[in-house]
Amino acid sequence: MTLPVQYIWLIPALPLLAALVGALTPRRGRALASGAAIAAMAGSTLLSCSALATALADPAAHLVSNFTWFGLGTGAVQLGWLLDPLTGFMCVMVSFVSLLIFIFSLGYMHEDENFKQFFCFLSLFAAAMLGLLVANSLLLLFVCWELVGLASYLLIGFWFHKPSAAAAAKKAFITTRIGDLGFLLGLVWLYDSTGSLLFYAGGNGVLEPSALGSLAGQTLAGGLAASTAIGLLIFCGAVGKSGQFPLHVWLPDAMEGPTPVSALIHAATMVAAGVFLIARVYPLMSADQALAHVPVHALTVVAFIGAITALLGAVIAVAQTDIKRVLAFSTVSQLGYMMLALGVGSWTASIFHLLTHAFFKALLFLGAGSVIHAAHHEQDIRSLGGLRPRMKVTFATFAIGMMALSGVPFLFSGFWSKEAILHAAHEWDVSHLPLYAGLTAVVLTAFYMTRLVAETFFGSPRSETASHAHESPAVMTVPLVLLAVGAVLLGFAGTPACPWLQARLSGTPLHSSMEHLFEGGGLMLLSIVLVGAGLGLGWVLYGRKPRASANAADPLAQSFPQTYAFLGARLKFDELYAATLFRLNSGLASLAAFFDLWVWGGAVNLLAWLGEFGGEVNRKFDEEGLNDGFDTVSGSVRGTGQRYSRAQTGEAHGYMRTIAIAFAILSLLLVWLVVASGGGR
Repeated sequence: MTLPVQYIWLIPALPLLAALVGALTPRRGRALASGAAIAAMAGSTLLSCSALATALADPAAHLVSNFTWFGLGTGAVQLGWLLDPLTGFMCVMVSFVSLLIFIFSLGYMHEDENFKQFFCFLSLFAAAMLGLLVANSLLLLFVCWELVGLASYLLIGFWFHKPSAAAAAKKAFITTRIGDLGFLLGLVWLYDSTGSLLFYAGGNGVLEPSALGSLAGQTLAGGLAASTAIGLLIFCGAVGKSGQFPLHVWLPDAMEGPTPVSALIHAATMVAAGVFLIARVYPLMSADQALAHVPVHALTVVAFIGAITALLGAVIAVAQTDIKRVLAFSTVSQLGYMMLALGVGSWTASIFHLLTHAFFKALLFLGAGSVIHAAHHEQDIRSLGGLRPRMKVTFATFAIGMMALSGVPFLFSGFWSKEAILHAAHEWDVSHLPLYAGLTAVVLTAFYMTRLVAETFFGSPRSETASHAHESPAVMTVPLVLLAVGAVLLGFAGTPACPWLQARLSGTPLHSSMEHLFEGGGLMLLSIVLVGAGLGLGWVLYGRKPRASANAADPLAQSFPQTYAFLGARLKFDELYAATLFRLNSGLASLAAFFDLWVWGGAVNLLAWLGEFGGEVNRKFDEEGLNDGFDTVSGSVRGTGQRYSRAQTGEAHGYMRTIAIAFAILSLLLVWLVVASGGGR
C-alpha cells in the first residue's frame, strides 16, 4: 500500500487532532487523552511507512502537491507537500520513535496530576515536527518550525512550579528565537530574490537549477554570493534549533522537563529539525561551491561550526554528574557530527547518523528515565550505583545504547554512521581540522559513556533510593527493548559494503560489494583504537574500582581539580554571556529607557505642556472675553424683554385705558402744536 503525495498531510494531521482532543478533554479524561495521542501516532507511523514506500518507488523523484493559500496582488502565496526519500525516512523515524516515547510516558507520568495536558502537548509537538517534514514550502516549514518552538516551551516548562523548569523553558524559547530571526531574514530575502518559497514547482522552485543559478550569480559586497548569504541566514535557524555553538546553551537546561520530553527533544524531533533543514536546502547551501571567487562558502562555515560543537559537547560531558545532562551534552556533540557531515559535503552520511542517533539516544534517555523513576527521581550519578542486578532490562538496553553511541564495532549502528562521517571529513579537501575534532570526540564519547554506565549501574548503591530501586513496568521496558533492536539493526542499512540507505536518499544506483567494507581501513582502524582507548580509560578510572560513596572524589577531579571544575561549570559559557552579551543588552536597554524617558518623553511632555497652555489661553479668551460680553448683552436684552413683558397683562380694560390715555396725550400734543404754530405768525 502506498500513500499518494496529496494525502501526506494526514501524517501530521492525526497528532494535531489528538492534541485538539486532549485540549478539549476534562482533566479527569486521562485515558481518552493518552489513548487518542498513542492511536494518532500509531496511525501516523503506518501512513509514514506507506509514504516511504511511495517515495522509494522512484527515489530520484520529488513528488509535490502545491496549492494556493491566498492571493497577493497580482500573484498568490503557494504552499505544498513534498514527498521524497528524505521526507519518507524522517517521517517513519519521527513517528515511530515518538510512538515509543508516548507509550513509555504512560508509565513515567502515571502519577502526574497534569497527565492529560502532557499528552496534549506531546501530540502538538509531534504534529509540528511532522508538518515541518512534509512541507514543500519554506514558509510552511517555518510556521511548523515555530510551532515546534512553542511546543518545546510548553514541555520543557511543564513542571512550571519549579523555578528552574520555568527558567529553562524561557531560555530555550528566547535562545532559539535568536537563530530564528536569521532564518526569517533569509526567508524574506529568498522570496524577494526568487518570488517563491516553494522548494520544487515544476522548474520554478527555489531548489531548482533556475533559481539556484540566479542566486549564485548575484555577487554582493565583499564578493559573497547571494546564495551564500541566504544560506548562512537560514543556517542561523539550524544553529539555534539544533544546539550548535554558540547557541548550544539552551539545550542542556532543557533537561528540566520530564524525561520523555528530553527523549523527544533530543532524539526524534526538535534538535533533528535543524539538521533536516540544512539537508532539505542542501542544493541552496552548496550552490556557491563552484564559485572560486567567493571568499567564504556556506558549507565551510557549517563544517567548522559542526566540528567545534562536536568537540565542545564531548569535552563538557566528561565532567557532568547529572545523568540527563551527560546525555544532553552528548546530543550537542552528536549534532555537531551531523553538521560536520553536511559541511564536508555528505548530507546522506548526516541523515544516516541522524536516524541511528534517534534510536540509540531515545533509548538512552528513556533508560535514564527508567533509572530516575526507579530511584525516586534521583538524577545524580554519584548517588546511584548498584542498579545492574536490580534493573536488568534497563541495564542491558542502556548498555546497547551506550555502545551504539560510543561507536563500538561492528554490531552497533552508531559505529557505521560515525564512520561514514569521519570518512567524509577525511576526503574533504578544504581542511582536516574537522576530522581531528571528530576523532578527538570519538575517544571522549567512549570515555564519558563508560563513566556514566559505571557510575550508574556498577558498584554498590550509594543512597537509599538506589538501594530500593527496582525494574520499571513493562509499559516502560518494552519501548526500551524495541529501541535497542533499532540501535543494532539500523546500522546495517548503510554499511560501506551495502550503502542502501545512502543510495535511496540520494536517488543513485546501489553498488554493493564486500570489497568496499574496509575501504579507508586505516582511518577505521584508528577510530576503533580510539574507541577502545576511551572505553578502557573509562573502565580503569570508574569501573574497576567503583565509587565507594556519593561524597567520594572523582578520579578526574583529584588529578585535575581546576580543569574538572571548569568543565563541570560547562566552560562558564552562561557566565560569559551574562558578563558580555547580557550586560551589553542591559546597557542598551538602559540607554533606550533614558531616551524614552528624557528625550522622546521630554519632547512629548513639552508638546503636551504647549497644548495645555494654548488650551488655557483659549479658555480664558472664550470664557472671560467672548462669553462674558455675550452674557452682558444677553442680560440687557433679557431685562428689557422682562420689563416689556410686564405690560402684556392680557386684560382688555387695561389696554383700553392705555389707549385712552395715549389718545389724550396725543390730542394735547396736537393742540399744543397748533397753538404754537399760530402764535408764531
